[in-house]
Amino acid sequence: MADRSDTLRVGELNQLIRYALSVNFPSDLWVEGEISSLKRHERTGHVYFQLVEAGATGQPDATVSVALYAADRRTVNLMLKRAGGAIRMVDGVHIRIRASLDYYPPQGRLQLRMSAIDPAFTLGQLAAERDRIMALLAAQGLLERNRSRPYPQVPSRIGLITSEGSAAHADFIDELERSHLAWHVTLAGTRVQGPGAEREIVRAIEVLATCGAEVIALVRGGGARTDLMVFDNELIARAIAASPLPVITGIGHEIDRSVADAVAAVAHKTPTACAAALVEQAHAGLRRAESAWDRIAARTGARTDHEARRLDDQRRRVVLRSRAVVTLASTSLEHRRERLARRPSQVIDRAEQRLSTASIRVAALDPARALARGWSITRTANGAVVRDAAALAPGDRLLTTVARGIVASTVTSPPADRPADRPADRPGDATTGDAARIGQTASDER
Repeated sequence: MADRSDTLRVGELNQLIRYALSVNFPSDLWVEGEISSLKRHERTGHVYFQLVEAGATGQPDATVSVALYAADRRTVNLMLKRAGGAIRMVDGVHIRIRASLDYYPPQGRLQLRMSAIDPAFTLGQLAAERDRIMALLAAQGLLERNRSRPYPQVPSRIGLITSEGSAAHADFIDELERSHLAWHVTLAGTRVQGPGAEREIVRAIEVLATCGAEVIALVRGGGARTDLMVFDNELIARAIAASPLPVITGIGHEIDRSVADAVAAVAHKTPTACAAALVEQAHAGLRRAESAWDRIAARTGARTDHEARRLDDQRRRVVLRSRAVVTLASTSLEHRRERLARRPSQVIDRAEQRLSTASIRVAALDPARALARGWSITRTANGAVVRDAAALAPGDRLLTTVARGIVASTVTSPPADRPADRPADRPGDATTGDAARIGQTASDER
């Protein structure tokens, strides 16, 4: 059978481990790391958490359990209070603590028993990280980018990022409602502290930029410096700088200023102040609009009065001119009427004169008057007026018109100026010289 004299029971091993630790670590140690999985037991007053050394991949490279018992907790809280309450022990906070190694043999559990904290270490860590991020953003020109976004003259559609149902949420909405203006608020509820809160906020900024908002408000109520450290996160700062909408902030108390405040278009001290600024901006825009309307009304009234006076002057000139034109036209019309009234008699008189003259001329040329004076008209049988005796021949029938009738005769001899040896123009020409007898003619008195 094997010798078991060198075999240790579990309890003996744990006691030896505890003894070895007490020999090698006789006094308290200062240890730094990031708080994770913190739990507070309200009944006992004890606090338990993991102190983590973060790795490059995001997973912890090392972890150790820490116990802060109620008696030591009062001391730690007093130290934090003396530091101005800027530090609150929550997950994600990097701390430096004083603790002793505590090995519990019954369970074989190694843990640190915390007895004190170094607030300056944590604040220094936060300040150093903040300064690093600010320097990086400044070098990349991101601090002023969101300020260049067009800011609405009268904002009414607000995208709100905060913890839904929180005091900051209530204060912001209450301030808007008390203005009695019409607001449209789209809430993107997110966590505003703790691990993972930064990614929720970044996502909310991206979503609200596409939801029809005019401006994004990022607000959170006051708290310890460590409660607000998420707003010093580089991811949030870059999301604000890249937002196509102006981002305004109202984070913490009046003395707090985060990296998010430095990158935002406008930073306000509190959520209430942030909402009040929006209300004032809207009222200012409305006042400008009302002032513009007043100026437009004044200018319109003045122009209307001027045009009314000008129109009245033109009306008077038109009336005077119309009266003059009407008077002139009436005078001209009267003259024309008078001329027209006289013209028919003048026309008749001239017509009568022309008619009288024509009558005299006609009367002077009337053959009857010539006949009455002893003239006669001789025509051939076919009615042609005899103008040349040489054209007659013996035997031609003639009709001679005298004042009181027509005498019919026959040519019996050639005219006296015709040669005697000229042959007769036609058969039956008389050459005996017999004169025409009156008895052979017929006289028809008419």
